[in-house]
Amino acid sequence: KLIHPYLDLKLEYYDLGVEHRDATNDQVTVDSANAIKKYGVGVKCATITPDEQRVEEFKLKKMWKSPNGTIRNILGGTIFREPIIMKNVPRLVPGWTKPIIVGRHAFGDQYRATDFRFPGKGKLTIKFVGEDGTVIEHDVYDAPGAGVAMAMYNLDESIREFARASLNYGLLRNYPVYLSTKNTILKAYDGRFKDIFQEVYEAEFEAEFKSKKLWYEHRLIDD
Repeated sequence: KLIHPYLDLKLEYYDLGVEHRDATNDQVTVDSANAIKKYGVGVKCATITPDEQRVEEFKLKKMWKSPNGTIRNILGGTIFREPIIMKNVPRLVPGWTKPIIVGRHAFGDQYRATDFRFPGKGKLTIKFVGEDGTVIEHDVYDAPGAGVAMAMYNLDESIREFARASLNYGLLRNYPVYLSTKNTILKAYDGRFKDIFQEVYEAEFEAEFKSKKLWYEHRLIDD
């Protein structure tokens, strides 16, 4: 009643309710993401990411992954979150006259991680096998007892697109851009983000940033 009387639109609907996702083995989530790619726009309502209690409550086949994560991984890109500043809404910090916009990478990481529990004492390893037969294997931990483990990943090309999206948005809004990582601890993982952002900035954006008196900097997350 809020849209149809005013706009002549053909709307495609996808039921992302947890029971329908379960009935379709989550294919409906994939279909909705591909529809957004096709049409260039989409509006998503709140959804349930099931935990153990929800699996039991709705009698689900399995503990399905976050639909937000599935959609983001298909679409790629960056999620930008920005506070809405209005004159009649008091701000917690009155001196802030412009919003701090937070951009978050939409691919991989926790939303595509594999996590599991292990039952007792043993060795935890991680292994990569390349198409050419190259094997990279690391001993992660000699566990003295039961615990949990997680493996996650990202891709160079996706990180580059994240960098371009962030830097382009900075130019669009006329704001400086800061990348925040914990590369002192995650030397390979966060370090790759740091290196690729710097490469993309210097090769594609530095001149325009300087011409607008803007800047890009990397900072430690707890700087």
